Order: sequence, then C-alpha cells, then structure tokens
Amino acid sequence: MSRVIWVLAVLLSHWRRHPMQLATLLIGLISATALWSGVQALNQQARSSYDRAAATFGGARTAALVGRDGKPFSQQLFVELRRAGWPASPVLEGRVQIGGRSFRLLGIEPVTLPAEVGNAPAIGRADLQSFVTPPGQTLVAPEALAELNLPEGATPPSSGGTSLPPLRAQAQLVPGVLVVDIGIAQRLLNMPDQVSRLLIGKAKARRAPLETIVGDRLRLVEPNAESDLERLTDSFHLNLTAFGLLSFVVGLFIVNSAIGLAFEQRLPMLRTLRACGVSARMLNAVLLVELVSLALIAGIVGLVCGYLIAASLLPDVVASLRGLYGAQIPGQLTLKGEWWIAGLIISVVGALAAATASLTKAIRLPVLVAAQPYAWQQAQHRWLIFQSALALAVLVAAGCFLWFGDSLVSGFAVLAALLLGAALALPAILERMLSLGQRRARRPLAVWFWADSRQQLSGLSLALMALLLALAVNVGVGTMVESFSRTFIIWLDGRLAADVYINASSDAQATEIKAWLRERSEVEAILPGGRADSQMGGAPIEVLGLPDHATYRDRWPLLESTANAWIRLRPGDTGLISEQLARRLKLAIGDRVDVPAPEGNWTLEVVGIYADYGNPKGQIAVNIAALTRRFPGIPQTRMGLRVAPGQISTLISALQGKFGLDDRSVADQATMKAESTRIFNRTFAVTAALNAFTLGVAGVALLTSLLTLGNSRLPQLAPLWAIGLTRQRLAAVELLKTMSVALITTLLALPLGLGVAWCLIAVVNVKAFGWRLPFHVFPLQLLQLLGVAMVAALFAALIPVLKLARMQPASLVKIFADER
Repeated sequence: MSRVIWVLAVLLSHWRRHPMQLATLLIGLISATALWSGVQALNQQARSSYDRAAATFGGARTAALVGRDGKPFSQQLFVELRRAGWPASPVLEGRVQIGGRSFRLLGIEPVTLPAEVGNAPAIGRADLQSFVTPPGQTLVAPEALAELNLPEGATPPSSGGTSLPPLRAQAQLVPGVLVVDIGIAQRLLNMPDQVSRLLIGKAKARRAPLETIVGDRLRLVEPNAESDLERLTDSFHLNLTAFGLLSFVVGLFIVNSAIGLAFEQRLPMLRTLRACGVSARMLNAVLLVELVSLALIAGIVGLVCGYLIAASLLPDVVASLRGLYGAQIPGQLTLKGEWWIAGLIISVVGALAAATASLTKAIRLPVLVAAQPYAWQQAQHRWLIFQSALALAVLVAAGCFLWFGDSLVSGFAVLAALLLGAALALPAILERMLSLGQRRARRPLAVWFWADSRQQLSGLSLALMALLLALAVNVGVGTMVESFSRTFIIWLDGRLAADVYINASSDAQATEIKAWLRERSEVEAILPGGRADSQMGGAPIEVLGLPDHATYRDRWPLLESTANAWIRLRPGDTGLISEQLARRLKLAIGDRVDVPAPEGNWTLEVVGIYADYGNPKGQIAVNIAALTRRFPGIPQTRMGLRVAPGQISTLISALQGKFGLDDRSVADQATMKAESTRIFNRTFAVTAALNAFTLGVAGVALLTSLLTLGNSRLPQLAPLWAIGLTRQRLAAVELLKTMSVALITTLLALPLGLGVAWCLIAVVNVKAFGWRLPFHVFPLQLLQLLGVAMVAALFAALIPVLKLARMQPASLVKIFADER
C-alpha cells in the first residue's frame, strides 16, 4: 500500500510543477459536466411535470374505453359495464373559461376510480362527502389559484354563466386543470348523462367480453408510457440535449488536449518508475486512481455550476414550453438524487474517454522515440490519414441519413454526422492549406512560419475543432432564429389583423358587449371568433371559426389555396388547414377530411393551407357560422374589432369602465404583438445562452491549448532569437500564426454553419413542428460572428504571446544551450 501512495505522490508532482495543465484539465471537466448536467436538470424538471400531468386521473397512463368515433357517449354504457364486472370509472372532460382564462375541466366519480391512477383517489376521497354533495368542490392547483387571484372557497362564474363549486387547492394537480364531481361537470358543460371516457382498472375478476356488452360503440385504449405532452415536447428536449452534448464534447476536447500533453511530458517519469520496479499493472491502476480522483473533484464543482446554470435558464425554459406547447412547468428547480450521481458518473466517464485515446497513442510509440519532446506530434501523420478517411465515412453517413431518414431522430443524426465529419476533416484541410503556403513561401522566415504552423497544428487541432463546432452551431442556430424572427413578424401581422381583441367572461357578457359595441360609431366591424377541440388521425386538433370579412381575406397567411377560397368557406363544407396538419396527414388542396363533431362527422374539402407557427396542434379554419352550427356548445366569448384610427385607446378605456374588463380580457393589436414578440424572444433565450456557453468553452479550449503548448514550443523559438530575431518580433510571429489558423477555421465554419441552418430549417423543424421556414442568409450576422471569433482567438493567444515577449534573454540562452 505504501508503494501505491509513493507512486501516486510521484505522479501528482507533475501537476505541482505544471499548475496550468492541472487548471486546464479541471476547467475542461468542470465546463463539460456543468453544461451537460445543467441541461439534464432542465429536462428532468420538465419531464417530472409531464409525469404529474399524465397521472392526473389516469390520462394516458391508464387503460380507458373511448367512443369509437372519439365523441362522448351515454353514461348508460358505464352502468352496463359495471354490472358485467368491468372495473370502469367515468370521466367527463371539457373546457371552461374563468376570468378570461381557459381551463381543462375534469369530472370524475371518486368511488369507482381505479387505484392505478396514482394520487387521484386520494384527491377525491380526502373529503368524499364534501366533494360529491352540493355544493361540491372544485379541486385546483395552487398555482392556478394564484394566477386567478382568488382565495380558497371562491365560486367564480364559468363562461356559460354557471358558478363553479367552491375552489379548494390540491397540490397534486397541475396548473390549468379543474376537477369536480362528474354530475357537476355534466351541468357545467351542458352535457347531461354524457361521459368522455371510462378508466379501466386492473381487477383480476372474470368479466364478460367487451363486444357482448357495448358492441362496437367503444374501443379499448391501452395505457401509454409516453403522454401526448411528452411527444409534443420531444423535439424541444432533444434540442436541449443536443446542445448539452455538444458543449460536453467541446469541454472534453480541452481535457483530451491537457491529458495528452501531460502523458507526453510524463513518459520519462513513467519509464523511470518502471525501471525502479513498479509493475505495469500497478502503474496503470495508480494512473486511473489519479484520473478518477480529479474527475470526481471536477464533477462536484461542475454539478454546482450546472445547478446554477439550470436555475438561471429555468424561467426561459418554462416560458418556452408554455408558449410553444401549453406545458405548465413549476418555476422552482427540484432535483432528484439520481441527477447528482449521474453527473459524477458522466464526469468520470468523460475523463476516461478523453484519456484513453492519448494513452493508447503514447503506448504505441517506440520507447526511444517516446522520450523525445515531440514524439506525440511526430506520430500525427498516420493518424491524420486515418482521421481523414473516417471524416469521409461520417459525411457519407450524413448523406444517407438525409436521403433515407424520415424522423426527428434522423434529422438530428444528419446534423451530428455533418458536424462530426467536418470536425474530423478540419486538421487535414488545415494541413493542406498550410503546406500550400509553405511551398509558395520564398523568404526563410516565411518558410519557417508555415512549416512551424504545420508542426504546431497537432497540438492545436482539438481546440480548433472545438472552435469550428461552436462557430458552426452559432451560425446555424443564429441563421435559423433570425429567419424565424423575420417570418414570425410577417406572419403575426396577418394573424393579428383586428385592432382590438376581447375575451368576455361568459356568453351572456359577450352578448351585452356586442350590443353595446353596435351603438359605438368608432367601431367599424365586430369580428366574432371561436374554437372547438376535436380529434383527427389519433391526435388533438383545433377547429377555428373565422368571420367572412375582408380583414381576414386580405391578411390571413395562406401558403397555397384554390381560387376564391374565402368565398367557398361560406357554405360550411370547406376548410383551410394548417401546414403542420397537412404534413402530418399528407393532405393537399382538394382532399377531404372528416372532423368529429357532436352531431356526427363533419366532412370538409381542403381549399387552402396556411402557416400556423408556434401551435403544437393541427388546426382547421372554417366559417364561424358553420362552426357554431356543428359545435353548438362552444363558448362564444371571443371577438375582434376594427376601430377607427385614433379611437382605440378611448374605446378600450370605455370597455374596461363599462364591463370591468382587465388588461388580459381586452387588448389592442400593438399590445398583443409586443407580448407575442416578447414570448418569441424568450423562447430562444435558452438557445442563445447555450450558444454563448459553447462558444465560451471553445475559446477556453483554444486558450488552454496555447498555454500548455507555450513551454514546449520554446526550444523551437530559441534558435530564431539566437540568430537575431527580437523577442517582440517572435511574439508577433506567434500571434500571427495563431490568428491565421483561427481565421482559416472561422472561414470554414461559416459555410458549415449555413449547412447546419439549412438542416435545422428544412429537416429538423419540419419533423419537429410540421412547418418549414424560408431560408435567409444574413451577411452582417456572419461578419459579426467572424469578428467575435477573431477577438476570442486574439484574447486566447495574448497571454502566451505576452509571456514570450517578456521572457528574459537568460532563459532563452539556457533553452538554446540545452536543446543544441
């Protein structure tokens, strides 16, 4: 045991003599672990909320019987199934509005509720008598109570004019859900004796076959391990994970560079230890102990940093998921113990992965060659050939994923293969360009400049690969976001065409407001609106009602349509569909679709396809009169107004004073556009932050590579000083070399980044969201990023260059004498 301690002490002495290498190693591991664990903390927080939502009274996690056509059915079927031994429990679902906000209303029967629905039985049975007997109770999440600014016990009116039972906070519920007894829900939703589905428990008692009881009126839906919300948000979390993985890999480049140089410098020490009787097995074991110890220390620090990163990004993630998908995520970070353990494991695994390649390279070198200061760099030529072949194979794989893939995962596989192939090919491209410069050089110093740059390339290649990846992703994501921003603003102008938008608290109030508005001379048009929820192709859709008015005919963002599409909407047998629904169901102009409605399927001919950015659901737009005929129970509380110029603020003040509407119930077009733009910008704040983190880590990788190579390069610079070059000129030459390879790398990153942007827009976005954005190139943005990259390279090179410029002549004389 004492021998192991002495060997470990000898190995650790290297870090004491080279503290910068130790700092480089720790910084790489800390940054890699922090960014990866921070992203995983955000994903874990969101997915735990999805589990909470999916477990709300069964959801997709419990087997259920639903109507064959997806419509509500008679509760008499529930009675018949219970008599036949089926452990069924009825649920009625619909939507109500309270104070201008839409809530999902669930009606349950707590006595028959299966035990498989998680915390749900406890919610209903905690005070069973108060829940089921008049006036009943409305269970609601504490967050929803705070949002409504209502106390427990309040009885707010719903959109239909009927008051809800007294509100009671229930922590197990997710925001946006109200739970009442099913009898109360039937009254609130005006659906007497109707149920939406029957939850089925796992009772083992014998029961009659389903068909013999209900015929073909119901179908059994098996429990699903993944909820609709999880499927919708998969793309968002996959995007976060991809950024986290990229940052982790860039951080490992730093670790790989530091460990590789440390092994090369410690080879004489390792040979000495072996000569003193230390076995190869013991030496390797002590090296692993040293590496794992450092990885655990860096992992702990990285986890703390990751928690801080996640906490700072959580508000933007919450806003993104709520704005894009309607997902309700708590704004406070709570983490499980598994996250801490996984973070330490990923730190250790990353360190071992980064060390394996360098150790394998060092072991394969002949012993005598390995003793030379630059043996590691001399072996790079063969490795460069192999790496180039591997890069070509990866780029071919990217083409195969693009051609044959048809999923979101294959889209990200195209991106990953493109970036990996380009990074692997970078050293060969730089080698070729530097070799070309060397052949064309004529003066001795210029020849040495290019030749020394080629020799230095082996030590800088990993840092330059990290810089290439970070810059390409920045260009790609920045181009996509800017293209989306430009398109979104144009699209928003078309969708928010009215001057004022009103959301009444009930149908009765909406009728009063319309009657009052007809007496106002400044109101040029009242544009009623409405929407209903339905199912199509096994997924939820929205049916949107639009008035027949020039406001929509002139501005609605149609991508393609038949002639006179708006006129053909009037009879109610045609519709416009959103781009994502058209892609998902492979619909085109002239196709027919069947929309489930309360009175039976509603057959519509597709006469137009329109852009609907930001909506996770498919959408069909129809004439508002036809919508109210087919869905008579929908709230008719929404309306838009066309108002005479200069009269908007006066009208809004009059509406608020007359009907007590707050700012969320009545708003002008400018306010809604500003709010939508704010949500849009916040949606991409997480992406921008991760972009900045990744670019920062790449800059650190370049800095640490230059610092660790600084001392080993002095023997090559000392002869130049000895023949007459001043230290200042040597420093300027070194700075120019670093800036040259950084410039070449940046120029290569720009077209690669545009390729990444095209993949994001044409492949990933289409698979993730169902819409495709126009592709734009922004030259000014590219120039700005070029400048940022060169400034980062300048700062990274400045410290070692200044150190060289200030080095004492005696030190250079000593190095020159030792290396002759």
